[in-house]
Amino acid sequence: MSAYAVLHDRCLPIWRLSADNPMVRAIGDGSLPREVFRYYFEQNILYLRDYARAIALVAANAPDEEAADILSRFLRSESERELPKNHRFLERLGGDPSGLSPYHMNSANYGYTRHLLSVAAMGDCADGLAAVLPCPCGYTEFAGSMVRDLPDDPLYAEWIRFFGEGEDDGILNEMTGLLDRLVDVADGERMLRLDWIFRVSSLYEVMFWDAAYSMGKGDPFSS
Repeated sequence: MSAYAVLHDRCLPIWRLSADNPMVRAIGDGSLPREVFRYYFEQNILYLRDYARAIALVAANAPDEEAADILSRFLRSESERELPKNHRFLERLGGDPSGLSPYHMNSANYGYTRHLLSVAAMGDCADGLAAVLPCPCGYTEFAGSMVRDLPDDPLYAEWIRFFGEGEDDGILNEMTGLLDRLVDVADGERMLRLDWIFRVSSLYEVMFWDAAYSMGKGDPFSS
């Protein structure tokens, strides 16, 4: 098995927690209150701003031109496609992306982005890839299953299609392939470190959904 396949399979139980999260299920059936969806986008835009910074740090550690090209194209996809799309969703829900402050992050969001930035800054390229991959790869997996049974609500259906129709599959395959090229899966110590990084990101995905669904209720960062 490749390095990414090993990390992915070890974390499948955690990924299923995201796919089965009550907020994700409510998006899938169109029953999620719009104010919760708006809060999600407010937090997700703050997340994506730091996620892009983390990708830039990973790219700075690229070991060769091919790796740098893959990572720079992934960064452009995030900054030119995903962030603007999140801005438009928030605006349709009555929010203002320009008014968002990083000081409004909930604790799950703050912890997750600090994990990404720390690993990307202090680790090597493979470490950074293990940190940033669970987010886009996890979304693509569960949205890909949701797209087969879209809700009647057009806003929620559009969000599912955005992640589930495979537009990013090419660059994600290049990213996972890069991780596989950089890592010898037989290196037990190396895989142990990458497994921890990948697992922490996957767990933060679950915590991010939980925090969004509660709209920060009970979170000391939101008080």
